[in-house]
Amino acid sequence: MLSAESAALVRATLPAVAGALDEITARFYATMFRDRPELLDGMFNRGNQASGAQRRALAGSIAGFAGALLENPTARPDALLSRIAHKHAAVGVTDDQYTIVHKYLFGAIAEVLGDAVTAEVAAAWDEVYWLMAGALISREALLYQDAGVQPGGIWRPWTVVERHVETSDVVSFVLRPADGEPAPRARAGQYVSVRVAVADGTHQLRQYSLSSAPGGDRRRLTVKRIAGDADGPDGEVSTLLHDNVRDGDELLLSAPFGDVFLDDPAAATPLVLVSAGIGCTPMTGILAHLAACGSPRPVLVLHADRSPVDHALRSETHDLVAQLPQARAVFWYEHPGAQEPDARTGLMDLGGVELPDDATVFLCGPLPFMRDVRGRLLNAGVPAQRIRYEVFGPDLWLPDSTA
Repeated sequence: MLSAESAALVRATLPAVAGALDEITARFYATMFRDRPELLDGMFNRGNQASGAQRRALAGSIAGFAGALLENPTARPDALLSRIAHKHAAVGVTDDQYTIVHKYLFGAIAEVLGDAVTAEVAAAWDEVYWLMAGALISREALLYQDAGVQPGGIWRPWTVVERHVETSDVVSFVLRPADGEPAPRARAGQYVSVRVAVADGTHQLRQYSLSSAPGGDRRRLTVKRIAGDADGPDGEVSTLLHDNVRDGDELLLSAPFGDVFLDDPAAATPLVLVSAGIGCTPMTGILAHLAACGSPRPVLVLHADRSPVDHALRSETHDLVAQLPQARAVFWYEHPGAQEPDARTGLMDLGGVELPDDATVFLCGPLPFMRDVRGRLLNAGVPAQRIRYEVFGPDLWLPDSTA
């Protein structure tokens, strides 16, 4: 709970702090990485650092948390905290690192805002930071405990036993634990981090959904090669995985994390699985789990892609839908083809789709797609608490993403 004195000061200074957060976070990262370059080896995504996406995500999370405390001082924004905690656990964040972040973040705030940061203002924002950090530390400790690992000790070697080319830019890897021990528990819809050494000898991490049913001793990751454009270079990790990893190779995988997962496949509540592009991967994992459990739940699968040949796991999705007695699928393609004569043309349009009552919706895809579809679902009367979405890469925590 934020104290009344701090709440008044945070409310008065939030516009100034929020307006300067991009500059503050840019200076924070630059100074921290200058002094602690080891944090760039295996912890932070260099692509997101270069594009500025990481600092915008940090800025948004701080502003979002502070705003939520001011709106309801007796409660915490659990949805925001849960998603951040899972992402932190998936890269092995430990509680001592919050002290490091505090040092450099508050140094950057003082440098950017200067005399506006009085001792009282600094103390108020310090309270906000440690309320957020304390909540995340507690959540992350529980996540590590639930995963059966020590804080930060999330890594195990896995052996690639199969490699499948799904489309021209998507490859699947089937893996099993290299140590012969049982696979860790996973939930349908969760993701793991993959840790690899890149060309300059440093390590980079990326998160990939489990695209297969979570039971058994095998896991499948389905990886899209990220092509560079005007906003950034080719994906460092996806390119390495596509070009270099073959059967018999080993990869370091984290324990599974992610707060968007199928709670109970035996429940009667209808499910709507909405995706675009490579966002189909957690949906395929959920469908596979439902099929493996013989679930009778009504399931509606909605997917949008460039074309049928670009739609990764398309045939498998059809097969899984056919195994479920109350499931159906609707696909949209910008460039339709003869492979899917019943598909709809263009971008996803929910106007002609009858959504089941009281459905739980899972949503995954590019952020603009999810913003658009989430808005359409809300306008169609689907309550916000029934829309569960997964964001890969930094979540920008815009107001319409925190409900």
